[in-house]
Amino acid sequence: MKLALYPGTFDPITLGHLDVLERALRVFDRIEMTVAVNASKQTLFSTEDRVGLVQASVEGVEGADRVTVTAFEGLLVDHARATGAVALVRGLRQVSDFDYEFRMALANRRLFPELQSVFLMPGEAHTFVAASIVREIHHWGGDVSSFVPPVVAEALAARPGRGGADPT
Repeated sequence: MKLALYPGTFDPITLGHLDVLERALRVFDRIEMTVAVNASKQTLFSTEDRVGLVQASVEGVEGADRVTVTAFEGLLVDHARATGAVALVRGLRQVSDFDYEFRMALANRRLFPELQSVFLMPGEAHTFVAASIVREIHHWGGDVSSFVPPVVAEALAARPGRGGADPT
């Protein structure tokens, strides 16, 4: 059974992330959504909260029984080796995403040549949705419910917007 890792900060998980996940489930037998732990990056939600929100959001996806959610800190290629993953799934919304993802794919290939990088585009309705946009809208008190799963919208509603930390 072919396992792919779908890594990301998922701060927060969006409908675009879920769209890419659904597409990846058509290609791979199993997907591990790997929530990135990056001590140098300030996130809106804690690692534990992000894992929980991803798990709750995935429940509504067809094929959810083939998805696991974990947190990981360190080199992603090391985690891929340890899990037996054959690929990394990355979402591309726009051309600017490709530049960064292309460089990361080449670095990962150098570190782990057998690991493939698979780029999937979300449906057109989600090409502009990014977690940073969701955080910005939330920061200013806007309605994010059309960008995120309901459980995420509820979690964001429980957090104060307007003011506070920089949303980026």
